[in-house]
Amino acid sequence: MERKLMKALKRWKENPKRMPLLLNGARQVGKTYTALTFGKQYYRNTAYFNMEDSSEVTAIFARDLDPVRIVNELSIKAGVNIYPDDTLIILDEIQACERALTSLKYFCERAPQYHIIAAGSLLGVALRREKYSFPVGKVDRMTLYPLDFEEFLWATGNERLCALIQESFASFTPLSLHDTALDLYKIYLVVGGMPKAVSEYVETRDFDFVTAAQKTLGDSYIADMAKYATPQDTTRIMAAWDSVPAQLSKENHKFQYKVIKSGARAHEYETAIDWLKAAGMINICTRVREGKMPLSAYADHDAFKIYMMDTGLLCSKFSIAANVVLHSPHSFDGFKGALAENYIMQALTVNGFDPFYWSSPGKAELDFVLQDRGGNILPLEGKSADNVKAKSLRIFVAQYEPLYAIRVSAKNFGFENNIKSIPLYALFCLKP
Repeated sequence: MERKLMKALKRWKENPKRMPLLLNGARQVGKTYTALTFGKQYYRNTAYFNMEDSSEVTAIFARDLDPVRIVNELSIKAGVNIYPDDTLIILDEIQACERALTSLKYFCERAPQYHIIAAGSLLGVALRREKYSFPVGKVDRMTLYPLDFEEFLWATGNERLCALIQESFASFTPLSLHDTALDLYKIYLVVGGMPKAVSEYVETRDFDFVTAAQKTLGDSYIADMAKYATPQDTTRIMAAWDSVPAQLSKENHKFQYKVIKSGARAHEYETAIDWLKAAGMINICTRVREGKMPLSAYADHDAFKIYMMDTGLLCSKFSIAANVVLHSPHSFDGFKGALAENYIMQALTVNGFDPFYWSSPGKAELDFVLQDRGGNILPLEGKSADNVKAKSLRIFVAQYEPLYAIRVSAKNFGFENNIKSIPLYALFCLKP
């Protein structure tokens, strides 16, 4: 599968100030596959090591952190020559070896000619748990997310449709294949962007196989909770994780601890939520008190919403059948908005935004507020259908007079009354 991250990896390779790269991301989003594909396409050799599976590799880093010795022994272990500037060294699941993580500092300082990608599914969790000595300022960092809708279109053979969507976005003129694109968006909601689920869909076009793959992924996440947390923390992490669909099904999506368990308090579950975020399993959207720049200065961290990292896993966890999403019966209307909102948060995060939401002292609440690279504050209202009445958006615009507003819905492209109408399927075009 083609991933957008490949372009960023190529820029990293060509950067003369390149440092060892830490590739973060939730389990099974495709980090290993992407790193290996990159190595085979752009390097003479690739030397791959899984830090969880080999005590010998771990022992190489235990003796000392001399890069020359480490490279020599890794070369022997892998059975390949490691050439400066022309071999990619991949240290997978690096959180399993603290010394390997620390060694990245010495590679940066003493042996920058070696190209190293260190990948970790639960690196954030391990760092918090073990208090690892992190090589601050000595590594580059990237995050790989599940496939976004554009990557999904590539994987399903719809590259030409991507080009048409981008053309319409550039001019804000209606897309002629609007209904076709909306149908594919609905399929993406069900399948999601986890590579295994997408692969099953591409190969079989059978949603039962997709659901089976998603259930297996869900089981692996639960196994990680037990492996990387204490028994008490595991219970709370699982309870918080299980509550996410219920949080989103409420009319007000603000996270409430009582939904996890009656009488639950913040201090009991803050660590569990931090764990889920560090593992890349959830995205958090914090409330801002004001729609002013910089947004982070007005954040109210006691009020937030939690979204799952992938709509497919959300559908699987809630046991939402594919035909329900694809055909949207009236009985599904109550949750359809929550699913679209989860998709929007997912897309904005992948695109590089740090989204917030806004609410007034009254009842007005705006789904998302963004800050672009120019410092402009942009309100974004999300709708699952083509009903685009948005009182909260009007209140925000009247109060803060943004450069323009954004409405994401099932309607076609348009730009009127200073509101840019972006179809749900075109959100991948919106950049900071």
